[in-house]
Amino acid sequence: MVNKLEIAPSILGGDHTALAESVAKIEAAGLSWVHVDVMDGHFVPNLSFGPGVVKSLRGKFPKLFLDTHLMLDNPHEYIEAFAKAGADLISIHVEPDYPVGPTLGEIHLLGKRNGIVLNPKTPVDTVVEFLPQVDLVLVMSVQPGFGGQSFNPVALDKLRYLRRVREDMKLSFRIEVDGGITAANVASVIESGADTIVAGTEFFKNASNLLSAANAAAG
Repeated sequence: MVNKLEIAPSILGGDHTALAESVAKIEAAGLSWVHVDVMDGHFVPNLSFGPGVVKSLRGKFPKLFLDTHLMLDNPHEYIEAFAKAGADLISIHVEPDYPVGPTLGEIHLLGKRNGIVLNPKTPVDTVVEFLPQVDLVLVMSVQPGFGGQSFNPVALDKLRYLRRVREDMKLSFRIEVDGGITAANVASVIESGADTIVAGTEFFKNASNLLSAANAAAG
């Protein structure tokens, strides 16, 4: 299964005093995905955006695809709020102690695409049981919580593994990577199997080079 390459700039790397302007830059670049990082101050040591921000973005940018990444201890308690706010895809982590499988199912019942996420230290085989029911797997290449971190190459092996498993299981889930993506390393993650690229800091500082490198690698 070969999915069309999508670049999903993270608004965490944009100007938080002018989020609409940051998202407008994404749209002006010809991109259709926007990555929204949601942090609770518990699962990750930072706070960020809530359903209200998603609702406002949906109202102002109705055509953009809102790729919403919940970094929460208890995501199952918030998926309905984000779905109602207008998220198109809701991704949840495999690490916290909550009903992961049923929560993925609930996201689908709410009419949204779903995703499963794993941190750098989490073995990739922990998500295998969920692969038949997900639309996307997000491989974190940094420890989530803050933007601007350096890429951890351990992600490359996970991307290759997921690509092989996807082929073996004849599935079609997207493979997303997030953390430390730059114009210098984006080709390596695409060649390793990623078809969905999250970039915050790099996009807002170096969009032209990033997009050129990504499109060249995708062929």
